[in-house]
Amino acid sequence: MESKHVKEAVSFSEEKMKKNALFDSGRLFYDLYCLLPGQAQKVHAHEGSDKIYYVLQGAGRFTVGDEERDLGEGHAVIARAGEPHGVRNETDENLVLLVTMAPRPS
Repeated sequence: MESKHVKEAVSFSEEKMKKNALFDSGRLFYDLYCLLPGQAQKVHAHEGSDKIYYVLQGAGRFTVGDEERDLGEGHAVIARAGEPHGVRNETDENLVLLVTMAPRPS
């Protein structure tokens, strides 16, 4: 059985948002995205994949399509295939997200 303790995988980079892989297969990925204050994932899209963000710690400003919303701990948001999406940490606190994408982009 593959198992990971999620909070032990949290780590940040001063340079840019850090992606920490938890599980990975040819069909999906399950990552931790760790953003320090001021860091962001630029708005982009995946034509054939859905992405779900779950806020584990902190709060982020999420963009999905034409909408932008601040979401805190316990919230999840989906960007369906083809929808532009991204996230920014505009707070003074660290932001940690669980991120799943399927099917995995090629």
